[in-house]
Amino acid sequence: MELINSYIRYLQYERRYSPHTAEAYRHDLSEFCNFLHTNDGCSLQDVDFKWIRRWVVALSKAGNSSRTVNRKIVTLRSFFRYLRKEGVVTDNPADKISVLKTDKQLPVFLTAAKMDEVLDEMPEGETFSEARDKLIPEMFYMTGIRLSELIQLKESDVDIRGMTIKVLGKRNKERIIPLLHEFCKSLHRYISLKRTTFPDTDALFVLDSGKPLYARWVQRLTGKSLGAVTTVKKRSPHVLRHSFATNMLDNGADLNAIKELLGHAGLAATQIYTHNSLKRIKKVYQQAHPRA
Repeated sequence: MELINSYIRYLQYERRYSPHTAEAYRHDLSEFCNFLHTNDGCSLQDVDFKWIRRWVVALSKAGNSSRTVNRKIVTLRSFFRYLRKEGVVTDNPADKISVLKTDKQLPVFLTAAKMDEVLDEMPEGETFSEARDKLIPEMFYMTGIRLSELIQLKESDVDIRGMTIKVLGKRNKERIIPLLHEFCKSLHRYISLKRTTFPDTDALFVLDSGKPLYARWVQRLTGKSLGAVTTVKKRSPHVLRHSFATNMLDNGADLNAIKELLGHAGLAATQIYTHNSLKRIKKVYQQAHPRA
């Protein structure tokens, strides 16, 4: 386990991975170690590609999706790359393992009209808690930020007068996101309520107890908000992020601008949203063209 602990520290402090991502890597590696132990396998230093292939087969037989299995393969590749760099192993056995074929999945999103329903259904709220519960889903949709980024937001990151918010993204990369005037008014009102209720904390969003938010709590709130107006199965904060990007693109936003707003490292990750738009364009074409 010390090799894994050393690797996780490397991810957190040298590669600047988020705690959530580092924990996912730890979980995958612990799962692989348990597989080795259960099957009378070797130590991590002596693992060859055959052991990894057996694990991949076992994961698939257990019903894991191709995407899940591929993520675990990527974890092992990264881990053994680190061990090789540290001189613990001489080669990377995971390099010989091919990823599984997957079907391309388009992001789940809500249309602009449906998002209007979501936000309009929520009452303004007179108390700190009510204002917070309305503002959090709205923040996701108005800015496209990630769950981990929202949890880290501080009051000092918000510039009401300049109508911007500073977001700390993956690998401690900062970006500035513009805000709309009406949203700034709601944000200003919420901050006033929060300062009255919890004057000693700089965190932008906190629980009713004043303690920091945690991911599961935000996921439950988002699921409840989306569940009031939609029957889609996926009701996570990421659906709001996808909705932000897709609806911006539909309204003519430049793909590079969306990339910067989302905090993507490269354009490839952003281009998936063009598939959603193209799908709807084709549908309109089939319905509207005189020769269709």
